[in-house]
Amino acid sequence: MSRTNRAGRRGKGKAERRDDPATRAFSAGLAKAMQNPALRALDARVLRTGGTGGTRADGSRGAGAAGAVYSADTGENSRAPAHGLARVDSYGTVHAHPTRRAEPAEWTWAVAHCLLHLGFGHAPAARGERTQPDRYEQAARCAVVNRFLVSFGTGRPPAGLPEQYPGGTEEELAARWRRDGIPAEYEHCGAAGGEPDVLLLPWDGWPGTAPPDWQQAFAHALTRTMSAAMEVAGGRRDSLTGARVPRRPWERALEWFVSSYPLLGGVAAGMTVVADAELARAHDISVAAVDAAAGEIYINPLKDHTDEEWRFILGHEMLHAALRHGERRGARDPYLFNIAADFVVNGWLLEMGVGEMPPGLLYDPRLAGLSTEEVYDRLAADLRVQRRRLATPRGRGLGDVLGEPLVPRDPAAAYTDLDEFYRRGLQRGLDLHERDPDRGLLPAGLVEEIRALAQPPLPWDARLARWFDEFVPRAEPVRTFARPARRQAATPDIPRAGRYFPPEEIARCTFGVVLDTSGSMNRTLLGKALGAIASYAEARDVPAARVVFCDARPYDAGYLPATEIAGRVRVRGRGGTELQPGVDLLERADDFPRAAPVLVITDGRCDVLRVRREHAYLVPAGASLPFVARGPVFRVR
Repeated sequence: MSRTNRAGRRGKGKAERRDDPATRAFSAGLAKAMQNPALRALDARVLRTGGTGGTRADGSRGAGAAGAVYSADTGENSRAPAHGLARVDSYGTVHAHPTRRAEPAEWTWAVAHCLLHLGFGHAPAARGERTQPDRYEQAARCAVVNRFLVSFGTGRPPAGLPEQYPGGTEEELAARWRRDGIPAEYEHCGAAGGEPDVLLLPWDGWPGTAPPDWQQAFAHALTRTMSAAMEVAGGRRDSLTGARVPRRPWERALEWFVSSYPLLGGVAAGMTVVADAELARAHDISVAAVDAAAGEIYINPLKDHTDEEWRFILGHEMLHAALRHGERRGARDPYLFNIAADFVVNGWLLEMGVGEMPPGLLYDPRLAGLSTEEVYDRLAADLRVQRRRLATPRGRGLGDVLGEPLVPRDPAAAYTDLDEFYRRGLQRGLDLHERDPDRGLLPAGLVEEIRALAQPPLPWDARLARWFDEFVPRAEPVRTFARPARRQAATPDIPRAGRYFPPEEIARCTFGVVLDTSGSMNRTLLGKALGAIASYAEARDVPAARVVFCDARPYDAGYLPATEIAGRVRVRGRGGTELQPGVDLLERADDFPRAAPVLVITDGRCDVLRVRREHAYLVPAGASLPFVARGPVFRVR
C-alpha cells in the first residue's frame, strides 16, 4: 500500500472519529446550554479531553481546541468523571466524559448543572490548600442546583433522578442529612454519577491578580437577563439578545416621572401611554387626552415636542386623572370645568418646574392659588370666556378629560377602586417628596387638594343608608304579658312578657319609591339603586315599600317587598318622563303615612318636581336635575 493511501486512510479514520454520534450529541447539548445568556456570561471552559483543549462557555475556542475535535483522553491527567457525564473545578473548567454517550438534552442539563455550581459559589477560586466538601455538602449543593434547574427549564436530567427536591438552603439540607442520613434518591444526584462533581483546586494565577468571582459574574448575568426580559415584555427589545428599540420622547418622559419625580411616580407607574396616530386623528386629539378609568393617556405621536415639553404634557394629564377632575365636575359644564382645571394644573406645573409648557396651553397668573371650582365659578360668570374656543392639549374647543376609553379594554384588567389607586399614588408621592428637602416646594393649592383626597367623601350608598336611618322609622316591639314569651315554658312559675309588633307600628314603617321606567333609564343604575334599597329596607325591618312606576304616566304598583321591586320593573315606553303625577299619587294616597319619606329614582331627564314631604333623589354620576333639588341627591357610581 502506498504512503498516499495510508495517509488517506488515517485522515478518513480521524474524520470518522470526529463525526461519531457521541461527539455530535455533546456538541448539540453544549450549543443548547450556551443559548442561555446567564450561563453563557460565565467565563468558563468546557473540555471533553484530558489535556488543555476545549471550548469556552461563551462559545470561543480555548487553547488547544482545533475545530470541533474532541480527543478521547482517559488517562490519569483527565479530570472527567469515570462513570458520570461532567465535573467542574474551581478554575471554571467543565470536564466532560470523552466517550460517554448521552442525549443532547442530557448533555445540556449536565453542562448547566456544572456551571450553576460555579454561579452558586460552590466552586470558588482561592489560593492555598483546598478542602473538598464532604458527601453531605456535595449532596445538598447538587439538590439545590437541581431544584433551580427544574424551574430554569434547561435540558433534561438523566433517568433515575428525582423530579422534586426538598426545600431549604444547602446549609440546612446538609445539617439535616448529617443528622438523619442522606435519602437514597438524593445521594447521587449530580452530573458526575456516584462521584463528586465539584473539584476544588488551589489557584495559581499570576501574583497580584485576584481570582475570578464566578458567583458575582452569575448574579450580574441574571440581572442583565431579567432586565432584557422586562424590556422584551415592554416592547423595547425584539428578543433577549436583540438590540434595544430607541425610546420615544414620551416614553422617556414617563420613565422620568417613575424614576425621578416621586410625587407623580406612583401614578405614572400605573398609567399606559397609547401612541396611535390613527386613533388621535379619529377622535380629534391634537396632542394628548386622558381617561382616568382606563388609566390611559392618548397622545398624537406625530406632534414634535421636546422631552421637557412631553414631561409637562404627561404631568398635566396625570394630574387630571389623579385629582379626578372628570368625576368632580358633577352637574357643571364638562368643557368649562375642563378649562378651569387646565388653568389650575398648568399653574402648578409651572410653579413646580416640571418640564416646559408647550405654546398654546392655558395659563393666567391672576388665577394662582384658586381651586378648580373657584376658577370655574369665575369662568361661568364671564360670557366672553364662554364664547371663545380655548385650547386644551386635545385641541381648541375640546376637553382632554375623556369620559370613556377610546380603545376596548378587558373589564377584569380595570382597577377595582380607581379613587383608592389615585389617592394612594398621590399620597405616597407627597410623602416621598417631603422627605427630601432638596426637591423644592410644592404649590399650596396642590398640597391642599392631595390632603383633601386623603379624606374622601362618603360613597353614595353610605349616605343613602344614613338617610334611611334618619327618615325611615324602624318598627319598635311592644312588651305585653298578654303574649307569653318564648322562654315561658322553661320557667312556668315566673311570668315573662312577650314582644310583638302592633299592626299600626308596622304600617308606619315604610317609604315611597317613585321610579323612572322610561326608555332613557340605564339598567345598571336601576340594578345598583334597587339593590341598595332592598338591603337597607331589610336591615331596618321594613316589610314593604309603596312603589309607583312612571314614564309618560304613573303606574301604581301598591306595596311591594323591597326585594321584589327589581323583579316588577318594566321599561314601559318612550314617550317622555312625567314624575310629578307619581309624586302626587303618593301624597294623595290614604294608605300611605303622612310622615313616610319618598325616594325618587331617575336619570335626570324628567319634569320639574315639587315634593311636599321629606324626599331624596337617586341619579347617575354626572347627571343633573332640571331644577334645584330641595332634598339630598345621591349620585350612583
